[in-house]
Amino acid sequence: MECKQLTYAGLLLGTILIPLALSFDKKVHFFTRWKYIFPAILIPAVLFLLWDVKFTEASIWSFNPDYLIGIHFHGLPLEEWLFFIVIPYASLFIYEVLKTYFPKIEFPNLFVAFSLVLIIAFAVLSLTHREQYYTFFNFLFAAVYLGYTVFRNRFKQHLTKFYATFLISMLPFLIVNGVLTGLPVVEYHPDHILNIRILTIPVEDAGYFFLLLLMNTTIYENLKEQRYY
Repeated sequence: MECKQLTYAGLLLGTILIPLALSFDKKVHFFTRWKYIFPAILIPAVLFLLWDVKFTEASIWSFNPDYLIGIHFHGLPLEEWLFFIVIPYASLFIYEVLKTYFPKIEFPNLFVAFSLVLIIAFAVLSLTHREQYYTFFNFLFAAVYLGYTVFRNRFKQHLTKFYATFLISMLPFLIVNGVLTGLPVVEYHPDHILNIRILTIPVEDAGYFFLLLLMNTTIYENLKEQRYY
């Protein structure tokens, strides 16, 4: 196995190391929330992996074998399966750190208004690009789920920390996805994206990450508040 075949796996390992090591921090106590964290990660992971499989089969995106360890399940590399565990875990860790260290910084009404603007923007992007499947489905799902979250009105108190987490998480996201799309480890069919990029990253990927993190966070908070177990 060549070193470059460890590229995707190495990025995931680098992403998870610090959050995992600090999960036992005495103030954050992240490990005590694992019973809520892992279901909140795995439920969206199932949905995103189904989406991933279908889009890979349709050649909307593909994976370069030169940068993979070579283990596949249902047409997806092992690293892609792990992506939906590693990235949400690291992001939810950031979310809990913000809640622990900055509990009084809240702007719920501001972020409700901002969310409404985003819902409209996502919907417009989706409906005006129906032939570009990644753009269409990505922003459609984001508009629907964000709309559901806002109008259900149970997540309002957490919106500030969610958006702060998303903003902070964008830095490692840009690094990881920048490498993945720059080498490229992941390639996108040009007919199914806007071809607007943040460095080498299709802008759709930011919406994809937004939706994933929103699902992780809302499910996590719901499980904590309802205390089903």
